[in-house]
Amino acid sequence: MDFEAFFKSELDGLHGEGRYRVFADLERHRGNFPRATRHTPDGPKEVTVWCSNDYLGMGQHPAVIEAMKEAIDHCGAGAGGTRNISGTTHYHVVLEQELADLHGKEAALIFNSGYMSNWATLGTLGQKIPGLIIFSDALNHASMIEGIRYAKCERVIWKHNDLNDLEAKLAAADPNAPKLIAFESIYSMDGDISPIKEICDLADKYGAMTYLDEVHAVGMYGPRGGGIAEREGLMDRLTIIEGTLGKSFGVMGGYIAASTALCDFIRSFASGFIFTTALPPTLAAGAIASIRHLKASPFERARHQDRVRKLRTMLDQKGIPHMHNPSHIVPVMVGDAAKCKWISDILLDTCGVYVQPINYPTVPRKTERLRITPTPLHSDADIEHLVGSLHQLWSRCALARHVA
Repeated sequence: MDFEAFFKSELDGLHGEGRYRVFADLERHRGNFPRATRHTPDGPKEVTVWCSNDYLGMGQHPAVIEAMKEAIDHCGAGAGGTRNISGTTHYHVVLEQELADLHGKEAALIFNSGYMSNWATLGTLGQKIPGLIIFSDALNHASMIEGIRYAKCERVIWKHNDLNDLEAKLAAADPNAPKLIAFESIYSMDGDISPIKEICDLADKYGAMTYLDEVHAVGMYGPRGGGIAEREGLMDRLTIIEGTLGKSFGVMGGYIAASTALCDFIRSFASGFIFTTALPPTLAAGAIASIRHLKASPFERARHQDRVRKLRTMLDQKGIPHMHNPSHIVPVMVGDAAKCKWISDILLDTCGVYVQPINYPTVPRKTERLRITPTPLHSDADIEHLVGSLHQLWSRCALARHVA
């Protein structure tokens, strides 16, 4: 087999469909988010970032930066090994205590990424609990899907946020089999929110554990940033809450919060935890500072919601179609892969606006979109410039507009 020809052919196919992903060479500047410098063959250019998952700009917060600098001065760069050998630092212990407190759980366990926390936890539960059936929402994140596949246990896919379908599948399963319902609070591409209470009701009725991925909600919702489950007073009804440190908390890492026994079980049996070098203490220190700040400060969340409302209002005024949802994620709908990439390229090259196109397989074909994520640090002028640029490009592309 000509391997190089195969690789090139597959890549040519992505180019032909307008789905080839290009990384923007960006350099963020401390204290100046959402501004960044884009490095191009023609030299550096200034851009405004509109698609960051650093939802609250906490990656630039002075308290977070100072905590990380102090930790690296105090401990050095690396953790020194896996958590089991030499990699557990006091920063890791304190971070897990802060996360358990955030979610009202007995314990927490940190991982190197949200992907790893989903993959390792679901995979371990599915492997180790005899006869476990995992009921997975059809739009769950790739990391959850891969963890369930790795588990090689029985899995049942239920229609996205469809309570009737979930109950029908629970009722059809062996009543004596252990069960786990895995779902997300906010789904990152459409921005819709799951019916957590009703899912918990079904879990109680059929004796199932619940696994809630809150990665797009932690820090963002609830009185202390505990997520949608905190906002709705449901954290105590969830068996496992999974989250990330790399989005609204602005640093890096993932975690689960649950009972002491469950966290210890994953710590003791999950290969993805046992054989991975621990997070550097400087990242743990930054996460601690970010979590503590957002537990006490409602300002970032309130300002963030104000920015989201303003953006949606201005898009409506110009007839730019966007998916209405109750979250902070604003998907501007294009519906064509090539046009979506073209708009993204023009925004970046001529308007100084950076927003990545979202194409298949991340979203279904014909639902291609620009996924816009406002932050508390975007100004009125930033929003006006973004919407004005989209307004001009919508006319150039002859795309349909939404009529209110």
